[in-house]
Amino acid sequence: MSALDTARRALAAAGEHAEAVVQRERSGLARFAASEVHQPTLIENEVACVRVLLPDGRSGIAVGNRIDDEGLAALGRRAREAAESAPPDPESPALAEPARPPEVEGCDEDTAALGAEAQAHAAAEAIAAATLPVYGFFTSAVSELAVASSTGVEAEQRMTDATITVLAATDEISGWATATSWRAEDLDLAGCAREAVGRAERTRSAGELTPGRYRAVLEPYALGELLETFGYACFSGLALAEERSFFSGRIGERVFDPKVSIADDALDPRNLPKAFDFEGVPKQRVQLVEEGVARGVVWDRDSGRRGGHESTGHALPAPLRGWGPTAYALALDGGDAGSVEELAELVGDGIYVTRVHYVGTVGQREGILTGMTRDGTFRIRDGKIAEPLVNHRFTLSMPELLADVPGLTRERRLVNQDDFYDERYPHGTLVPALATGCFAITGAGSGPGL
Repeated sequence: MSALDTARRALAAAGEHAEAVVQRERSGLARFAASEVHQPTLIENEVACVRVLLPDGRSGIAVGNRIDDEGLAALGRRAREAAESAPPDPESPALAEPARPPEVEGCDEDTAALGAEAQAHAAAEAIAAATLPVYGFFTSAVSELAVASSTGVEAEQRMTDATITVLAATDEISGWATATSWRAEDLDLAGCAREAVGRAERTRSAGELTPGRYRAVLEPYALGELLETFGYACFSGLALAEERSFFSGRIGERVFDPKVSIADDALDPRNLPKAFDFEGVPKQRVQLVEEGVARGVVWDRDSGRRGGHESTGHALPAPLRGWGPTAYALALDGGDAGSVEELAELVGDGIYVTRVHYVGTVGQREGILTGMTRDGTFRIRDGKIAEPLVNHRFTLSMPELLADVPGLTRERRLVNQDDFYDERYPHGTLVPALATGCFAITGAGSGPGL
């Protein structure tokens, strides 16, 4: 029985004016610490979300993972009772009409077949290539998303994903690397471990940096995290309609360096492809920035109603839909540089940032983010990556960071952005390394990583 079969059963139990979304996964994670595999997990789960949307706009949602007839009947009753007790909303958009989703890749049967033993062996392969203690995990999954509604929507997709993450660390040094794909065979497990170890070895005797604005080179790991966090508001149709987006009042204007072109493209097989969203609306490629000019944002059906646009297929699950549509497949075009060393030459004097963490938004409208560098921050001197630095606090303007871009690498990496909590929905950013003229350091932390 498929996820779509479960969605049909849930819909039948809910009655008219309803929508059922089902997520099914078989996933495993082999965690390792101090170079030993431990805490292997294997999850098999199926979750149904029923939404009842009455003609006067009253709506109710119920979520559960009891998918027998009794469980689905109870789910439908709860959703309908919630709808009947809700206030009317005459402006609420009706349920989506049927539309044929595009054909996409994104499912690899060999990856789908991986079990706990194979996942542990993958982790062990990474560990064996490391000459320092390593920490991290290998995870892989096969997941399904299905949507059925009383308007006739029926959509289903089966997808796979795999990620290896390695932190090489002692009390004095640390280095980090990760790789993700919808095909596990694409991951260079040993290479990822060697990358983390090589970076860690360069962080010995790290020093501090005086707070200030620096030119910088950002690895794809750092840039992907910053771009996705910035995009939650900047590229959201709801944020645009509510004037919380940096793009508010700026569509059609040059806002970034002409070298910067950004799209949200869930159809690209180099990313983690998706065919439709959680309303069953087909995904579209959306050009967000073209040669520095703000071109558009992503929409779901509710924000599209408010902004006068059709949905681009970017609705979140019903319980999260109040946050608005989300660009979950960001892709930044590459440039002409052949390596990060070439970017360092363009920077001349500045800093090199491998990754960032604890990233938060300080000002949505202005695109201001704060966080910490981690696991490989270095000084750039005379166009060369030089001495290591401890972790540093940054508070920066993403519009300023993207407004002065001396260069980008040709090669792009797919950087995982899924935290693997809740139901599996793999997503990532496809980005190059980038040189910027403005990265604001506001303070120093302690140590290179841990």
